[in-house]
Amino acid sequence: MIRIYNTLSRTKEDFVPLEEGKVRMYVCGPTVYNFIHIGNARPMIVFDTVRRYLEHKGYDVNFVSNFTDVDDKIIRKANEEGVSAEEISQRYIEECKKDMEGMNIKPATTHPLATQEIDGMIDMIAQLIDKGYAYPVNGTVYYRTRKFHDYGKLSHKNLDDLEGGKRSLLVSGEDEKEDPLDFVLWKPKKDGEPYWESPWGQGRPGWHIECSVMSKKYLGEQIDIHGGGEDLVFPHHENEIAQSEACCGKVFSKYWMHNAFLNIDNRKMSKSLGNFFTVREVSEKYDLQVLRFFMLNAHYRSPLNFSAELMESSKSALERIQTAVDNLKYIGEHASAQEMTEEETLKAEEAKKFEEDFDASMDDDFNTADAIAAVFDLVKYANTNASESSSREFASTLCGMIQGLCDVLGLITEKKEILLDAEVEHLIQERQEARKAKNFARADEIRALLLEKGIILEDTREGVKWKRA
Repeated sequence: MIRIYNTLSRTKEDFVPLEEGKVRMYVCGPTVYNFIHIGNARPMIVFDTVRRYLEHKGYDVNFVSNFTDVDDKIIRKANEEGVSAEEISQRYIEECKKDMEGMNIKPATTHPLATQEIDGMIDMIAQLIDKGYAYPVNGTVYYRTRKFHDYGKLSHKNLDDLEGGKRSLLVSGEDEKEDPLDFVLWKPKKDGEPYWESPWGQGRPGWHIECSVMSKKYLGEQIDIHGGGEDLVFPHHENEIAQSEACCGKVFSKYWMHNAFLNIDNRKMSKSLGNFFTVREVSEKYDLQVLRFFMLNAHYRSPLNFSAELMESSKSALERIQTAVDNLKYIGEHASAQEMTEEETLKAEEAKKFEEDFDASMDDDFNTADAIAAVFDLVKYANTNASESSSREFASTLCGMIQGLCDVLGLITEKKEILLDAEVEHLIQERQEARKAKNFARADEIRALLLEKGIILEDTREGVKWKRA
């Protein structure tokens, strides 16, 4: 039985899906105005792994994760570049998908875009107005927070305490609200911003309504698991509950899962501190499988500290697994005996305890740190018990076990050669020297080699420029 820590109850609960054998799961995706950063990567990796484990246990998982493609940050970036908000969002959706592929994150069953679901948002807002949970004022539509009696049940916040912290709003130009705690469902257009027609005038939706609508459309009025970073508990997920449950009159999500923050060298990641890293920047130094391993080497609810030392440690650890798999493949390919001996059959049976340990760890609120420890126990067992005198079947069985567990974690066991920046620069220098020596064959050979490794060269007047494909 899988047990999940539910933010709603603050306890671990047995996982019982709404429909036997099926899981409906929604995870808040990124706002696409730039390359995703490693903070964005943590929930992506965490909930991809949760999904993989549920599928490993035989569940049919309908996994929905959106792209927020209309937002103040997207509009600001579009205005800076003098292009449309749609051009910015489409560009960075494609870049995000490249990074996700590098981290071996499976595409969602559906990746809805907020801008393609505006009609549904207008419809839900209208229903909330009809039911008395929302009200329009001068082109803005607000949600009546106090009317929803369960408000605060996810974040465990008290409305009176919240009001004490928001009194400043009363003098900030937002006094058109009935209550300072009311939040925006629809906002009127501003000059230079994208907008849509609505019964309340031209404008665009508030952020919170987007996920309620997309979840309802692609998963139904009730879902099993809603996930995201802990920074979304309040107000985003709290507001989603208020909107969805007021609209549908049903419990929105049975289980709420939230991953903890990621720090950089024990400090909060921020651009002002200069410790802000994109996934793309990390990929220039490490295979993104190393980043995935690093993320999974801690429990998802534990704060995680990113540092060069920990990434190097993760790189070495992942290589140990990959080397063990390589060795077992080599033994299998060169084995003289095909079938397992009686002793090997007993050893293969004994190795199953590591698979059981793995499942026990994952059943306990997806404890990937302990699950990885079980993988290393299996690696050690394989290294100790498989040798050049082993049968092909025995080596293949152990190899399949390791690969199977790694696949559940989304870890690729085949070694991939990745060229680091310094190696690229060295090859470019060698190519330049070959061209000077009129050794064009070697120069072309180096260019082809770099292209094969995903490095594109551009010869310019200022010299050779390069980028990763």
